[in-house]
Amino acid sequence: MKKKVFVTHMLPGERIHQLSAFCDVNVWLGPGLISASALREELVGCHGVVCLLTDHIDRSLIDTLPQLEFISSMSVGVDHIDVAALNERGIPLGHTPGVLVETTADTTFALLLAAARRISEADRFVRQGEWRRENRWSPDFFTGKDVSGATLGIIGVGAIGQAVARRASAFGMKVLGWNRSPKTVAGIDMVALEQLLECSDFVSLHIPLTDDTRGLLDAHHIALMKPGAVLVNTARGGIVDESALAAALASGALFAAGIDVFDEEPVPENNPLLALPNVVLAPHIGSATTLTRERMADITADNAIAALRGEVMPHCANPGVYAT
Repeated sequence: MKKKVFVTHMLPGERIHQLSAFCDVNVWLGPGLISASALREELVGCHGVVCLLTDHIDRSLIDTLPQLEFISSMSVGVDHIDVAALNERGIPLGHTPGVLVETTADTTFALLLAAARRISEADRFVRQGEWRRENRWSPDFFTGKDVSGATLGIIGVGAIGQAVARRASAFGMKVLGWNRSPKTVAGIDMVALEQLLECSDFVSLHIPLTDDTRGLLDAHHIALMKPGAVLVNTARGGIVDESALAAALASGALFAAGIDVFDEEPVPENNPLLALPNVVLAPHIGSATTLTRERMADITADNAIAALRGEVMPHCANPGVYAT
């Protein structure tokens, strides 16, 4: 009898179609994303799960799945899954590192430029019919911040942070970096977190969300940022205290922000960032290009197929399970 695998959403790419050769596949066809209650029902008796970052798989759910042998997530981050619970049972967790590095770096720089040059504000100004002869130009008309020659502080100098630094070099930016563990990277001056915040015209986040990094940019650290600085976050929303960030933006302490990720997603209507004109907002689209999403789906399928064949996942987020 073939093992049962549940796929929580239709995936792009070609490799996912090969999964059925190794197991009985059940795919959620919607409408929309699967709910927590429906996910719990669909996973009964399953040996494997192919999921998205929007699917929260916690210990209480894992404990109800005695036959579970693997999870393969179409994501780089795995904070939506209780990894400790999987480790205790020796269950491998697949993810998709590396493939979205350049795409996410592109998104980061797009948000940085849009926030610096007030592109979203200007777009609304034109669309709402406010661009008229009497206010068509003045010396301070939609003035923004120069990017070229400015100082960029990168929090987390892993693959994506380094890709952002390469783009910054093309703009003649000075790049400062801070990492949780000591690291030396060519072209990046590594400094203490406090110094980075105090000296950077732009700050960009590229660290994973963990117990140690949750709320890292709290009110205290946001207050340390250089007056008139711009914050860009394409990492995880929980790293930033959104209320403190909104207060700094509203007061003018910070010039602007470019935000692709939120503490709660989809973002609730009462999130204070939504009411501010100097925030460029995106719905977690850092990796959203057709090619990148297809590659992510293919890696996700490859991880699942390897697990079904009794092989080591090519991209495993908790490789220590193979040593137990």
